[in-house]
Amino acid sequence: MGEALLGGLIGSGWAAPERLAVVELDPTRRDALVAQYPGLVVSDTPGTAAGTILATKPAQITSVAAQAVAAGGGRLLSIAAGVTLAELDAAVGAGVPVVRAMPNTPSLVGVGAAAISGGAHATEADLEWATTLLGSVGMVVRVPESLMDAVTGLSGSGPAYVFLIAEAMIDAGVLVGLPRDTAAALAAQTLLGAATLLASSDDGPAALRAAVTSPGGTTAAGLRAMEDGRVRAAIIDAVVASSERSAAMSKH
Repeated sequence: MGEALLGGLIGSGWAAPERLAVVELDPTRRDALVAQYPGLVVSDTPGTAAGTILATKPAQITSVAAQAVAAGGGRLLSIAAGVTLAELDAAVGAGVPVVRAMPNTPSLVGVGAAAISGGAHATEADLEWATTLLGSVGMVVRVPESLMDAVTGLSGSGPAYVFLIAEAMIDAGVLVGLPRDTAAALAAQTLLGAATLLASSDDGPAALRAAVTSPGGTTAAGLRAMEDGRVRAAIIDAVVASSERSAAMSKH
């Protein structure tokens, strides 16, 4: 997720590579990042900055947050799932602004979805900073921290659900006779088109689905098969399971 956000920030023009610094312990990864983003500052220790994005594994996040603050890393934006603002605030000490966020991987192509919540010392200016940063690679909403696990289950993990649907559509296309590359192109464009239509329409998904479903037609037959396969229930179960896992991680 950290690399997706880095690529999105540079790709969107939010900041030139030389204005950003990345801390990476793996020397092979450091070399790869420098090669991919010429001018990017990459080191193995944190340094002075106006603001720091924390993108490590959740188990490491509080210690890394403390190190960043000690090095002069400024305000903090954490994108670690399941790590609460209370934990982060306690790790960095009084007076340090902390914002918790849950972005998703489409940030890499500028169409991410993120939610943010502010810690005890985060001001409106800090939330605006986080909104501007994440807004450069997609949309941003503010939610109470109590809803962050739900965001994780829906939009944080959501791209994986869509990719699984895409895999199934491609395999189905091959099953009914399409070459795999043709099936892949049609599936990707169909998902892109449907999502774009949904985002730009005043109608909700139910109305858009009804508009393409003729009585007794091909789409109706396909939808009946999906309902027989409990696809709707499976997606709901996936969001709930992911949300519950996020909540469990918060109580580690």
